[in-house]
Amino acid sequence: MAGKEKNYFEALYEVAKVVNSSLDPAKVLDEIVTGVSEALETKACAIRLLDPRRKELVMGASHGLSEGYLRKGKVLVDKSGLDKEALKGGPVCIMDAQNDPGFQYGDRAKAEGIQSICVVPLRVGKRSIGVLRVYSDTKREWSDQEERFLEAAANLSAIALDNARLHRALKTDYNLLVAHEYRLDDN
Repeated sequence: MAGKEKNYFEALYEVAKVVNSSLDPAKVLDEIVTGVSEALETKACAIRLLDPRRKELVMGASHGLSEGYLRKGKVLVDKSGLDKEALKGGPVCIMDAQNDPGFQYGDRAKAEGIQSICVVPLRVGKRSIGVLRVYSDTKREWSDQEERFLEAAANLSAIALDNARLHRALKTDYNLLVAHEYRLDDN
């Protein structure tokens, strides 16, 4: 187990470096899903973000999922018990995604070869902004250690998104201030 612990630590370190090195959310999220999938040795990983109405989870980044699976349809919070529960604040893991009533697209999971899924919320403060999902192609019980690793990776993802949002707002404020000062100088 010491080898796995080291992999999780190294993977979190890499995620933190990515978060700290870029304000490009797409790049950061792509690297996070790849790193998480590789660290846990899963088939795939994805980050889905809540739309402004908080009714749908839209794709933010994915690794290891086919184009067909990605186009399977909308992930509606009200129809996905798995995501709905995770958005309340904790990890939700299922061993048999193909037959679990809480998973919205069991038939598509079967076609994709997905057996087990673990979902954790992306949280900014106490507010969920999306989910981090990992997909296994074997029936898998997720350990407490794996769940904690996923929660840490999800928290770093949320920080990255919030940093990018704050940077955009600051840049906008700065540009407005400069434009205002320029107009004052013209008078």
